[in-house]
Amino acid sequence: MEKAPPLLDLAALDIFRTVAAEGSVTRAAERLSRVQSNVTTRVRQLEADLGTPLFLREGKRMALTPEGQVLLGYADRLLALAEEARQALQPGPPAGRLRLGSMESTAASRLPAPLARLHSQWPGVALELTTAATRVLVERLRAHALDAVLVAWPPGQPADPALETLPVFTEELLLVLPAGHPPAAVPDQVQPGTLAVFEPGCTYRRIAQEWFAPRRQPMQLLELGSYHAILASVAGGGCAGIVPRSVLSISPHAALLSQEPITTITTLLTWRQGYRSAALDALQQVLVD
Repeated sequence: MEKAPPLLDLAALDIFRTVAAEGSVTRAAERLSRVQSNVTTRVRQLEADLGTPLFLREGKRMALTPEGQVLLGYADRLLALAEEARQALQPGPPAGRLRLGSMESTAASRLPAPLARLHSQWPGVALELTTAATRVLVERLRAHALDAVLVAWPPGQPADPALETLPVFTEELLLVLPAGHPPAAVPDQVQPGTLAVFEPGCTYRRIAQEWFAPRRQPMQLLELGSYHAILASVAGGGCAGIVPRSVLSISPHAALLSQEPITTITTLLTWRQGYRSAALDALQQVLVD
């Protein structure tokens, strides 16, 4: 009779994932409050059980092999499901890790106050916040790398039955132009020929490109990594941009820009169908209050 393959140990997967995140056994051991030799032994045992190397060892630096990259995706999902099961079977006050993804604009202008309330009311919730474009956030949500995300769905995109949503904010999107720019109600009235945008996958970028699509002279795109950079580029006179009013309202440089309303769009708190936790319930409460 063939010997059954060893079962995957969740504790070993957590150690593996931490080493992958830190790129170092030393830093992983510190983060996990374990001795280095224990971390090294558990990783080597996992490699032996799976029959493949998971890391390329370059001195003290640990980089994932292709097989390690594959396992990392499964480790994220398995550990997320284990945490979800634990919270479902041990109901009580909101507590534990909550991995929240958000668009940068929402994180900057909308989240400080509700997240402060969340921490004040439920200090046992360990919130982990990351920012990215909507498409990236939804992909990470589906892969169980995030528990919930705050995103704006592109207009006309059908609802995903695998996801649940809760409307939490309404954003007014503004066309921002250099100071002194004449009114621009239609794309051909915009004088700059360059549009400052975020990376592909950003819903606001898509809305901006669709608004400018009828323009006789196509807009050139300048990809930037923050609203600070977008607003600075617009203020410099060479660009136009699309920015939520909530972001512009907290910028000290709003008076340096001309503004034209474009459209409104809803920000949705989104999570996987059927996912429940007391921490997510608490987040929903502070976002809609």
